[in-house]
Amino acid sequence: MATAERRFDVLRAIVSDYVATREPVGSNALAKRHDLGVSPATIRNDMAALEQAGLIYQPHTSAGRIPTVAGYRVFVDSLTQIKPMSGPEKRAVESFLAGAVDVEDVVERTVRLLAQLTRQVAIVQYPHYDSATLVRVELVDLGPDRTLVVVIMNDGTIEQRVISDFGATSAEIDAVRDQINEVCHGQDLRDLPSLLSPLSVLGGPTEKQFRAAVCQTVVDLTNRTGEERILVAGMANLARSDVDFTRSIVPVLDALEEQVTLLRLFSEVPQGNVTVSIGEENAHVGLAETAVVAGAYGSQGTNAHLAVVGPMRMDYQKAMTAVRAVGVYLTHFLHSNN
Repeated sequence: MATAERRFDVLRAIVSDYVATREPVGSNALAKRHDLGVSPATIRNDMAALEQAGLIYQPHTSAGRIPTVAGYRVFVDSLTQIKPMSGPEKRAVESFLAGAVDVEDVVERTVRLLAQLTRQVAIVQYPHYDSATLVRVELVDLGPDRTLVVVIMNDGTIEQRVISDFGATSAEIDAVRDQINEVCHGQDLRDLPSLLSPLSVLGGPTEKQFRAAVCQTVVDLTNRTGEERILVAGMANLARSDVDFTRSIVPVLDALEEQVTLLRLFSEVPQGNVTVSIGEENAHVGLAETAVVAGAYGSQGTNAHLAVVGPMRMDYQKAMTAVRAVGVYLTHFLHSNN
């Protein structure tokens, strides 16, 4: 085995052991736990070379070595292929997410699942359609003076609101529903105000009030101006990793509460890829001691992302596998619900 290849194996073993134990790794431990094919003395020489290269360091005298940011980067860059989930893991993911009834539900399930799978902080962005359209509107008569307005969009989102029907009859309620669907089905959400305006002024005084209320409600429920919604889960996982940070975790928590920061994490993640940023590669100073594994998902014009955030002492292979697999499932969900 060439020297460079052997030294990389030593680095990989150090990263693996440090992630698993949180303890600095020594040459004797490496020789016992890994089949490196060389003596502890040779491993010590390789560790000295890795330290000189800035890939590992000794936190204090007589201790073993731990990876540096550069060491983690070399390790991550060597993961040319993301390990697929096992059959049982894949079935567990599918089972957990399969019961989702709409986009809201699947995003809430996903962020909890990612936090559980990786034991890190999970972040999932709601899908944002470049050209979202209306699928249909349902009006449900709830009894005296109350009607439920249900709006269904092509990304699987379902919004609803109860309004007054101003004494409209069942026939009038059905007529308003049918006319709205005839005019607005498949139309861009941004065009709904102009399309609904003529419908809102038809009929007698009572029906006109009801029409105006329904049309305004549909516009309100489909208004996505400036919408960028994100869910975060697993903060308790970060708290349990407190010892992995040389400084307080408060800056990390503060950064994760800023939606602008979270959106910036996603700004350069290409569709279908999984990216890893480590330490000061993260632009926000509060994330300078963290690693971020991010991916993108979507279908037919969507633009959405997901990520896990945790200490640099992270199981990168596991995190990358989870982000990729869950992103693929979300893409399939959106495609099948369009």
